[in-house]
Amino acid sequence: MLDINEILFESRFRLFLLGAFVLVSLFAAIDIIADIREGTEWIHIVVEMLVFIIAITSAFTISFRLLKEAKNSRALVTKLKQDLQENTEQAIELRNKAQTLLEGLGKSINNQFERWNPTSSKKEIGLLLLKGLSHKEVAYIRNVSEATARQKARVVYKKAGLGGRHDLSAFFLEELALPSEQNKS
Repeated sequence: MLDINEILFESRFRLFLLGAFVLVSLFAAIDIIADIREGTEWIHIVVEMLVFIIAITSAFTISFRLLKEAKNSRALVTKLKQDLQENTEQAIELRNKAQTLLEGLGKSINNQFERWNPTSSKKEIGLLLLKGLSHKEVAYIRNVSEATARQKARVVYKKAGLGGRHDLSAFFLEELALPSEQNKS
């Protein structure tokens, strides 16, 4: 995993070194010119020229390294943007598929309730129970007593040929069986 703080520290350190080597080479060049004007011994000038060459070579090496890192960073950012775009597109596609499946499930549940032919209030109570609401919550939403909600729920169960709310849930969940082994591959 990339540690951005470590990368930034290394880049800043290389920039510092680049600046230091540029300054050393600049001061060495100024000193060489001054020494030549003053008539300093050639051995001293040769040593300063070596310092200048080493400093300028180091500065160029670090510059090329920084440019390479910048290029790699841009490539990495481009790749990350592409990956993000692909993942976003996949998420949208999966969300749309899930929405389509949920709509299909909703239609299937609605069609099954239509086959049982309950009144609209009993159908609504059955759907609310299927969503997991308690009889008390259903009564509150429908603005009826809890006893009325229970009685209408019993009518729905009877018309469906089911024993109770657990059977009602199981009736629809049975259709949502786990994928078979051949579909997993």
